[in-house]
Amino acid sequence: MTHISLSVTPEERGAMESFAKFTGLNLSEAIKKVFFERLEDEYDLKLIEEFEENDDGTRYSLAEIKAEFGIQ
Repeated sequence: MTHISLSVTPEERGAMESFAKFTGLNLSEAIKKVFFERLEDEYDLKLIEEFEENDDGTRYSLAEIKAEFGIQ
């Protein structure tokens, strides 16, 4: 497994360790958890931004969708 070094202040380390303890994870697991959750959030926001940029405003009612697909 690859190792990554991270420089933090003593206060930052204390906050990270407190978070890890609160979540029941070790420090490495807690840092990875927060990183990948943030990465997922940023990816989702990027997808929303792209959708909004290309959205032509077309909307369909439930009745229109049911009619289109032959659903009663």
